[in-house]
Amino acid sequence: MGSRVQCPSHPDVHLIEDYRAGDLICPECGLVVGDRVVDVGSEWRTFSNEKSNADPSRVGAAENPLLSSDLSTMIGRSNSDVAFDESGTAKYQNRKHMSSSDRALANAFREISNMSDRINLPKTIVDRANLLFKQVHDGRTLKGRSNDAIASACLYIACRQEGVPRTFKEICAVSKVSKKEIGRCFKLILKALETSVDLITTGDFMSRFCTNLGLTTAVQRGATHIARKAVELDVVPGRSPISVAAAAIYMASQASSDKKSQKEIGDIAGVADVTIKQSYKLMYQKRLDLFPPDFPFVVLAKDLPPQ
Repeated sequence: MGSRVQCPSHPDVHLIEDYRAGDLICPECGLVVGDRVVDVGSEWRTFSNEKSNADPSRVGAAENPLLSSDLSTMIGRSNSDVAFDESGTAKYQNRKHMSSSDRALANAFREISNMSDRINLPKTIVDRANLLFKQVHDGRTLKGRSNDAIASACLYIACRQEGVPRTFKEICAVSKVSKKEIGRCFKLILKALETSVDLITTGDFMSRFCTNLGLTTAVQRGATHIARKAVELDVVPGRSPISVAAAAIYMASQASSDKKSQKEIGDIAGVADVTIKQSYKLMYQKRLDLFPPDFPFVVLAKDLPPQ
């Protein structure tokens, strides 16, 4: 694998790509770090709980229509548009050409992209999150809120709307802001844009949680059935789908040979041990009615621990 392209003066800065010219530009000093860059990678990634197995990809990246400034027009117009360093390397004078509005958008899009990369989200979600942020930014309805918080909330909403939800804790883990602030912005954005998100269900998280815990398919199927039955029988009124899913996984694992503690499950699901315990206690009362008939019991339902 080749070395990462970076600015020699600012190695930690995320480079801006001029899609038309194919150049990589340092946003700090304007240095043209690489030219005629072609992105040959996939624009989408597949992951275990995505609803489609398709992995569409294409060569190259489209220019970002959400930015009004066009970096490719910033060179060649006049001597003031381009400068050269001591080695004769061209530098874009892009800072004075890019509006403060577009600079804020570019920074937010970069933050959304960085967060998405860290939790392996596909480009379709990144694009939707970018569009949501642009709508909020243009509407000026969340003035006073940090752009990082808005970007994080937009990413959370995009995940929900694309049918591959992530928990607030998962978004918070890759964000620079608190879960509480992301939650506030989430509610404000839904209201401001008059949009909505589908209700999350226990099934939205079950596959990913069980996979991350290394549980067998049989235990996963059992946990899915337990959670669904608990909801149908109204055993867990008012409990969040995530806590119900976590409690169902705990119940299924305790009945199997592959036991997981509430702490292990809580660390993966992003919920506290006590939250799992509360949901499990409610489900325990109806445990004989929750398991699928073909579950491979090692410990019978009637003999499960009460907490």
